[in-house]
Amino acid sequence: QVQLVESGGGLVQAGGSLRLSCAASGSIFSINTMGWYRQAPGKQRELVATITSGGITNYADSVKGRFTISRDNAKNTVYLQMNSLKPEDTAIYYCNADVVHKPYPNSYYGRDYWGQGTQVTVSS
Repeated sequence: QVQLVESGGGLVQAGGSLRLSCAASGSIFSINTMGWYRQAPGKQRELVATITSGGITNYADSVKGRFTISRDNAKNTVYLQMNSLKPEDTAIYYCNADVVHKPYPNSYYGRDYWGQGTQVTVSS
C-alpha cells in the first residue's frame, strides 16, 4: 500500500557530508512521525532522528549537532543531512513512517512502514 524509497547513501571520508532522502508514496491520508534508524553490522537497529508532522524533532545523543532531520509534508518526504561524519556512523540507514490510511469516510487506521535501507560508509 505504501512504499518508502530512500536515496543518498554512499561512501564518504570522515568529516564529510551526505544527505539522505526518503519519499513515501501510495495510499496515504497523512503521515505522523517520520524518522531515520540505522543498523551497523552485528548491532541492533537504533534510532537516529525523528520528526513529527508539526516539525518537532528528536535526535540520538550520538548525532546531535551533526545531523539535521527535516521533512516536506507536501511531498511526503523526509531528509537527513549528515555532517561531520565519523567512521562509527557507518551503517545501513532505514527510513520509517507512521502512515494514516482512510479507506472509508470516518474510517482511519495507522500502520508503520520501513524503507529498504541505504548504505552509508564512512572511511577513516
